[in-house]
Parts: sequence; C-alpha cells; structure tokens
Amino acid sequence: MEVQFTCEECQSGVEVVPTLEATKTKCSVCEHVAQVKFSKDHLNGDLIDCPSCSRKDFYKQKDFNRKVGVGLFIIAAILSIWTYGVSLIVLWLFDLFLFSKIGNVVICYKCNTNFRRVKNLAEIPDFNHEMHDRIVYSDHNFEGKPLEH
Repeated sequence: MEVQFTCEECQSGVEVVPTLEATKTKCSVCEHVAQVKFSKDHLNGDLIDCPSCSRKDFYKQKDFNRKVGVGLFIIAAILSIWTYGVSLIVLWLFDLFLFSKIGNVVICYKCNTNFRRVKNLAEIPDFNHEMHDRIVYSDHNFEGKPLEH
C-alpha cells in the first residue's frame, strides 16, 4: 500500500512508507509534524482504518489530477470556437480512454489521506456527497458503514 497524507497546515502531499515503527510524519514544505499509526492490516494492503485520523470512512475515485482535467477541458472549450465542437468530442474520447486505463485511489473523507494499491478496493464505496458533507461539516462518524436511506 502507498500512503500520501495531506498536511493539515499547508495541504501539501506527504509520502510515507507504512511501517509499524512509523509514528510521526513531517511535511517537507512547512515542517508540520503529525501523528500516524500503522497496523498490520496496512502492511498487508488492507484498509480498515485511517492511520492519520483513525476513521473508517473512505471513498474511491479515479487516480487523475483534477487540475489537469480542468485545464484540458478549458483548452478544448476554447478550441471548440474554431473546431465547431469537435475538440470537445475528441476530449471526451480521450477521457473515455483514460478512464479505462487509470486505476483507482482510496481517499479518507475526514483527512483526505490518499491510499494506492489497496487490496480490499472492491469493498470501498464510491464518493457520496451527503456522507462527505456530514463528515466534513458535522464531524459525523459513519464507522465505515455506507449511508443508507
């Protein structure tokens, strides 16, 4: 499993190798130190709880940089003036191709820690807006259970 924490102070990504001995992580940009706690599950590649915030609420999404995606869309939208919309169709086909080739990343709702190469990826649900809002704005803890109505 590959783990990338999000620094609480500057929002930079902090790469950490999961080991039982690792108890702290230090941001290379602002030098903020945060506590982490890895378990044997993390070493085996199973994601049960977050090593940063100890929550069990995760979602999965495609591992693609959003800023790059928005930039490509803006370029295609501007080019569509001269291509009569063909550039948007080309971008859609390119996006369809990338969607089939790019893997998933699992993200913690609470602290935005990213996890790659997770063995139990099939058990992780897709992003849920209501869960996100309840966790981020109300500090609700779903304890790893999906939101059901």
